[in-house]
Amino acid sequence: MLHKTFTLLALSLLLAGTSLAQTATQTTTQVPPQTAAAAPFNKAKLDSLFTALEANHKLMGSLVLSQNGQVIYSRALGLEQPGGPATPATRYRIGSISKTFTATMVMQLVEEGKLKLDAPIATWFPMMPNATKITVDQLLHHRSGLHNFTDDPAYEQYMTQPKTQAELLAIMAKPAVDFEPGAKFEYSNTNYVLLGYLVEKVTKQPYAKALQKRITGKLKLKDTYYGGRIDGKQHEAASFKWSGTAWQPEPETDMSIPGGAGAIVSTPTDLARFIEGLYAGKLVKPATLQQMQTMQDKYGIGLMTIPFYERKSFGHGGAIDNFRSSLGYYPTEKLTLALCTNGSNGFSGNDLAIGALSSYFGRAYRLPDFTTPPTVSLTAQDISQFTGNYASQQMPLKISVTASGATLMAQATGQGAFPLTARSKTQFVFDAAGIIMDFDAATHTFTLKQGGRKSLFTRE
Repeated sequence: MLHKTFTLLALSLLLAGTSLAQTATQTTTQVPPQTAAAAPFNKAKLDSLFTALEANHKLMGSLVLSQNGQVIYSRALGLEQPGGPATPATRYRIGSISKTFTATMVMQLVEEGKLKLDAPIATWFPMMPNATKITVDQLLHHRSGLHNFTDDPAYEQYMTQPKTQAELLAIMAKPAVDFEPGAKFEYSNTNYVLLGYLVEKVTKQPYAKALQKRITGKLKLKDTYYGGRIDGKQHEAASFKWSGTAWQPEPETDMSIPGGAGAIVSTPTDLARFIEGLYAGKLVKPATLQQMQTMQDKYGIGLMTIPFYERKSFGHGGAIDNFRSSLGYYPTEKLTLALCTNGSNGFSGNDLAIGALSSYFGRAYRLPDFTTPPTVSLTAQDISQFTGNYASQQMPLKISVTASGATLMAQATGQGAFPLTARSKTQFVFDAAGIIMDFDAATHTFTLKQGGRKSLFTRE
C-alpha cells in the first residue's frame, strides 16, 4: 500500500506528538527524573529486543542513540535491498524529517535578511489561492489553509512519475483553500513543498545544492542528501511489505514530488549529528532555535515536541512509501534518538523507540510477546455501531471511522485511510503504527492508545 502522506500526523509519526509524528507520554504515575536516570543503560535488553524483532520478521531498519554528541548505541536489522542485509551505514528515505532541514534553511535566510516571515507568498507563488494573504510564517507552522495535495485520490496515480516544479505548482494551486490563513493548524505537505521551492528561489540554487552548502557541508554529513531513484549500489534502502512469508519491495515515490516536504535521504547517525548541530548553534542562532521550538498547536517551525513520560524532546517524524523515521533531541539529557525503518510487520518503529528509551532511562519494559493473537470474525453489522466522525480535546485532529464491508477503516485529518484489525468485538488495532482503538458504543467514544499515550475521542 502506498502512503499518500510524507508523515502521518498524530498516528504514525513514529514518536511525535502529532506524526508522525506519538511516543509514550502521559501516565498516571510520574517518575521523578533522578529516579529514572539512576538505573544504567540496559543495552543487553535492547539487544534482546532487536534479536526478537529480527527472528520474528517484525521490523527492519536502523537505530542510533547518541549522548553528548557521541553514539552510545547503534544497530541495524533486516534488509537493505532484497538479499542484502542492512547495516548502520544503510541510507533511508526520511520523509517529513526533511521538513526540519527545510525549516532550518528558511530561518537561515531570515537571519541573513534575505527573507521575512511576514512576507506574502504571492511574491513567489501568485498562482496559489489566497497567495496575497498567506505568509511564509504560516507555511512554516502549517497554518496556511492550503489543501494537502497528497490527500487527493489522483496523487496515487502520479506519485511514481517525475513532475516538474511548474506541474506540481499547477496541481497544488487547483484546490480551494481548506480554511483562511492563520485560522488553525492543519498539516499539509503543500506548505513545505512550497518552502523548498522558496529556498531555491531566494538562494538561486537547486534545493540539493542549498542543502549541501547550508547544512550537510557545515556539519560534514556525508550520508545526507536530496534523494533520487533508489540506488542499492550506494547502500540506499528499498522499502518493504511483509507478504506473510517474505519481505517484498514496495514501489517508490519519485523524489521530484516531495521536495522540501520529504525528499531527503539519510542515516540515523547523520540525523543525530544534524539535530545536535542545530542545538549546538552551528546552523542558526540561539534566538532562532528558540523561535523554531515555540509551539502553536503542538507544532513549531519544523519541530514538534516529543514527550517520553516526564521528559521532553524536540524533533520530527516521517513516512514515505513504507519508510518510517523519527528524530528527537532531549536538551536536558543531551540525548538524541534517531530511527529509520523500511518495513514493519505488527511492530512499529514507535514501539522500538519506546523500548530503546526505556532501556536507556532504566524504565520497566517488558519484551514483546509475538504470539499470534486470535482471529476475531465480525460482520458489517457488528462494526456499524462504531462508524462516525470523532474529535478529541487532547489532539488537534479529527478521525473519521467508516466501514468497508466487514472491515473498520480510520482516517485522520490530512491522512489516508487505513484498515483496522479486530482483536475483540470492541478493540481494533493498526499494528504498523502501534495504534490501539478501544470503542464504547454506549458512550459513542473510543480511546486511542499509541506509545503509552491515551486520548479520548467522542463522536460528533
